[in-house]
Amino acid sequence: MTLSTSQDTGHTPLNVAILGATGAVGEELLRGLEERSFPVASLTLLASKRSAGTPLTFRDKRYVTRDVERVTEEELEAIDVAFFSAGSATSKTYWARFVQAGAVVIDNTSAFRMEPAIPLVVPEVNAEALEGHRGLIANPNCSTIQMMSPLKALHELAGLERVVVSSYQSASGAGRQAMDELRDQTINILNFKEPPVKRFIKRLAFDVIPLIGELKEDGESTEEEKMVKESQKILSLPALKVSATCVRVPTFVGHCLSINVELSRAFELSEAIEALASAEGVVLCEGDELPTTAEVAGQDEVWVGRVRRDPSRPHALNLWCAADNLRKGASTNAIQIAEALIARGLLKTIQL
Repeated sequence: MTLSTSQDTGHTPLNVAILGATGAVGEELLRGLEERSFPVASLTLLASKRSAGTPLTFRDKRYVTRDVERVTEEELEAIDVAFFSAGSATSKTYWARFVQAGAVVIDNTSAFRMEPAIPLVVPEVNAEALEGHRGLIANPNCSTIQMMSPLKALHELAGLERVVVSSYQSASGAGRQAMDELRDQTINILNFKEPPVKRFIKRLAFDVIPLIGELKEDGESTEEEKMVKESQKILSLPALKVSATCVRVPTFVGHCLSINVELSRAFELSEAIEALASAEGVVLCEGDELPTTAEVAGQDEVWVGRVRRDPSRPHALNLWCAADNLRKGASTNAIQIAEALIARGLLKTIQL
């Protein structure tokens, strides 16, 4: 598959806002909008009061982030699309104000993902869910996003019966400060000093942490719950059996998944490989080609490899999946949602 990171929409330029522009995902949104030639007429970069005044560059032009609380109603009414990536609490505080002013909000937090009336979208998989949206669209969890195209392809081949997934998630999934902590921990350990532990529940450098999110009473974590419920919603398979274990690993960017898939019907391995190779947004690595975080960093596709039968179960196979969690797992998917809205003529919202 030929890699591509740009798309000319050919659409009338739009007024775009980014809330959370100074974060790791916010910076990737800026980079992605430029690389994909997204039709930006004007750009409003917003942040918290603490981060307001930060200089950023887009298409060789300097911008300064502004305090979201100081945006006027007149300015809001001019915004066509707003990308939110500043945390769930911030999204819950500001989404209605933007939508009521006429903007379409694409939210990259967990605030609205499981609301039945709010589309949860991976464009290669369920772009039709955008039809009838009411101005607010949820971007799925990073790890959920990267397994959706492979699972859809296998479901179309022989029906999904059960999915068991283990994630290997990088520090960037917890934000820029988490990446800084991993760096500082590594430096301290190599210099025989005590590593700082603030963002993580345990030391991450030279170790792994088998818990992401909060631990629930049933023993699952909130991150694992996201992967289960979001997969069922995106694939429109509410009864799909999904089991997840989420682990934080000491890499900076890129998440990996080990996925065991049990299908409903018999299939040839060659058929499964062909289905994955043909899946939109997937790069299939065959034989000893191994998808790694170093290779997928900066890429917009989901890389799949180690595809093989599971001899312990009928109609089952194993695969390895890697993707840049800041791009396809967040910013790129959000931009692709906006592109799908444009392509389908769905930027006009039904007012609340």
